[in-house]
Amino acid sequence: MNISAQHSSSLKTPFDHKRLYRLMEEAGIDVIVATSKHNVQYLTGGHRAHFFDYMDAVGISRYLPVFVYAKGAPEKAGFFGNRLEKFQLQADPVWTPETQATTNNSSEAINQAIAHIRKIGVKPKRIAFEFGFMPYDAATILRAAFPDANYVDALFVLETQRLVKSADELAKLKIASDSVIESMQAVIAKHGPGSSKKELVEALRREETNRGLTFEYCLITCGTSLNRAPTDQVWGEGEILSLDSGGNYHGYIGDLCRMAIHGEPDAELVDLLGEIETIQRAAFNATKPGVPGKAIYAAADPLVKKSKHHNHMDFLAHGMGLVSHEAPRLAPNSPMKYPDDHANTPLEAGMVISIETTLQHPTRGFIKLEDTVIVTDKGHEVYGEGIRGWNRGGTAAR
Repeated sequence: MNISAQHSSSLKTPFDHKRLYRLMEEAGIDVIVATSKHNVQYLTGGHRAHFFDYMDAVGISRYLPVFVYAKGAPEKAGFFGNRLEKFQLQADPVWTPETQATTNNSSEAINQAIAHIRKIGVKPKRIAFEFGFMPYDAATILRAAFPDANYVDALFVLETQRLVKSADELAKLKIASDSVIESMQAVIAKHGPGSSKKELVEALRREETNRGLTFEYCLITCGTSLNRAPTDQVWGEGEILSLDSGGNYHGYIGDLCRMAIHGEPDAELVDLLGEIETIQRAAFNATKPGVPGKAIYAAADPLVKKSKHHNHMDFLAHGMGLVSHEAPRLAPNSPMKYPDDHANTPLEAGMVISIETTLQHPTRGFIKLEDTVIVTDKGHEVYGEGIRGWNRGGTAAR
């Protein structure tokens, strides 16, 4: 089934194609072959297969969406999807001049992409594909089709392309962030002593889903335990609770962490969370256009180092959007083991930074705040700003 769009001289891409041209030119890339769900969604202007949203396996193979983009030639772009996507694409077409939804497996999808590259007359010397998101069978077929080409990972170029978010992307991130906070507030208020971590996570799943989000995860601790898995452990009287949840809205992730307690926090708990809040605010204030990304760490790290709890405290700032950890990448020593590619890159309006300070206290438990911070023309804005202190559990039942 071919559902190609009519070519027009006024063809508009849903992304800044001039920026992508510059990035491909700098990297010497002739053709990009994107196969991850997030990059396909970005490049197509929002398409994500409903049927394969949270699974890939199908029959004896897997779902493989393929987006082909030749440098400086949006009129030659093509998207190749599974046959189960055809009705979705008929109802909500993507912008690509060539769109097909006829494949059953990964080898068929890459073969259609190869045929398209040949049809548009490109003889690529360097092809970029997503090494971490291309199955072995498809990669083997692609390399055999263009044996004289050089192959590079498309990760850096595509992440840099997505670095600055559009107004529409920011709107989705705000809805996601605000909805996660509202969901956490509801769960904390509705649950008194005796609820298990599994019950709390399931309640959060329902609250996020009822607000139009797709629930992705909740890392949860209670009491003095540092174990963040949903278990049968019960949240008891006087114990603290941390909820660190990701819920996405149309693919864009709201990822925040907040704290709660059954009863009243003592002076030490107030001070511990207050110290974390101070570090968070220092990092917020350093987040503004024109300063290098490492300025965020320069503001937070001294406060962490001088804390008497520094041996148990971690600070992390990372980009987020369609992916929970994406560019800008700012920390060379991050637990996520990625390079600080953007530490010296000036922050720009539209960049999104997740800022998180974590204290794994050996006797008081897991205490953390995580926030989503947007770089604006005048400084920064925090999405999902609420319930930052010690929230009291079970208030709705009293």
